[in-house]
Amino acid sequence: MNRFANKSGIITGASRGLGKAMAMAFAAEGAFVGIGYYRNQKEAEQTLAEIQDSGGAASLLKADIKNFHETQNVFSGFIKERGGIDFLVNNAGINLDQPFALMSEENWSLVTQTNLGGTFHCSRAVVRSMIAKRAGVIINVGSVVGVKANPGQANYAASKGGIEALTRTMAAELAPMGIRVNAVVPGFFMEGMAQRLNMHVIEAMQNRIPLKRLGKVDEMVQTVLFLTSDAAGYIIGQSIIVDGGLSI
Repeated sequence: MNRFANKSGIITGASRGLGKAMAMAFAAEGAFVGIGYYRNQKEAEQTLAEIQDSGGAASLLKADIKNFHETQNVFSGFIKERGGIDFLVNNAGINLDQPFALMSEENWSLVTQTNLGGTFHCSRAVVRSMIAKRAGVIINVGSVVGVKANPGQANYAASKGGIEALTRTMAAELAPMGIRVNAVVPGFFMEGMAQRLNMHVIEAMQNRIPLKRLGKVDEMVQTVLFLTSDAAGYIIGQSIIVDGGLSI
């Protein structure tokens, strides 16, 4: 398929993991992809090289998404170069886990400003261009932790739950202007943050999941591609949970 031929979009946190997989999948279907990253330059360059080696088109976008003006400047450059933007996937995120009673203000702020604040900053950076042509898609990446308690992740849970609430309001405001906003809510995927956990923790996770396994990267990627495509043209404001049943 070539669902995104002549389309341009940005995927944040695209230097590795799920973000990289999304970037490669969009490029494989014809999109020009802005590879958003901040610190992981070598990995971002590797993502770019793999896309180009596969015949795709992309460019690197380095931005600290916690910084509103920096994000605006970087994204506006991409939009000017591409003559507009068709989609944005707000995938970038961090976690700094601590028990709530011991959580530092710094760890609270860094996580909420990156995950929730970054989603706001990136969306604001593209939305006026989308409004101008009355078309566009924004996909926000939440987490099952935002809908199901996971002790030690109060900051992460609050940021991801906030993303789902933000998604609904954005969808209601922007739909009349031709912009569709939805969220995907991943559970645990080996290609995501679970890569940094030891096998005992992963086994405990799998025992909590009705399907008894972690997610496969393509199961998340295909959900994002569908929601961004014209096939999902009547879907707005939804949070699609992709978690093997963990949240039920």
